[in-house]
Amino acid sequence: MNKTLKTILSIVLLFCIFGLVYLIYDSIMQPVRFNKDEAAREKVAIQQLKDIRDLQVAFKSVNNRFTASFDTLKQFYKNGQMTVLMQVGSMDDSLAVAHTNAIRKANKGINDAGLFKLYQEGDKNLVFSIQNKIAVKDTLFAHRQDFNIETLDEIPFSDGQKIEMDAIVKKVSGVDVPLFEAKLPYRALLKGLDNQLRINLDADRRNQGRYEGLQVGSISAPNNNAGNWE
Repeated sequence: MNKTLKTILSIVLLFCIFGLVYLIYDSIMQPVRFNKDEAAREKVAIQQLKDIRDLQVAFKSVNNRFTASFDTLKQFYKNGQMTVLMQVGSMDDSLAVAHTNAIRKANKGINDAGLFKLYQEGDKNLVFSIQNKIAVKDTLFAHRQDFNIETLDEIPFSDGQKIEMDAIVKKVSGVDVPLFEAKLPYRALLKGLDNQLRINLDADRRNQGRYEGLQVGSISAPNNNAGNWE
């Protein structure tokens, strides 16, 4: 074997070794990358399910039921109102309490609405609570720059696939109990990631008797609107 051929074979062998090392490294890193990407996507999806839960609970506080319709939830957010308890002052402020009691004594029959009118007129040294109707969009998520009601029903990273949502009223111990659930299957949430690892993840969840994805609430049984990540 001449020197040139030996050199060529050495180079080929070196490339083969590098290729083998890369394949081994890649096979080790694949699940690591998958788990990292899965965690990042789940974080986004969990926040979205929490938003759905908050909006459903607000909707129920007004309508005494949940809804299976995202269009209804969106309209409730945009145009609906909800009653909130407004607390003015503190019972620990003895001077404010005394001042409020003096006003109540001097104006027999004055109610919290009357005190609220005085508060609006400038008397800030009052202690009372009152229920007010406030626009939903001015109450829920008002501090959230990343909240978008228009995409509330879309599964993140899925190219527009829709979240599965349902709502029922179920008899529990003879009592009508409103229930809802919202689901994001991994097959949609993890779209574009290693498919075999996603299939393995689904199989693990099935073997554990768990839903193959993320879920909040349940129409099977009351669970206090908990998420399956909690």
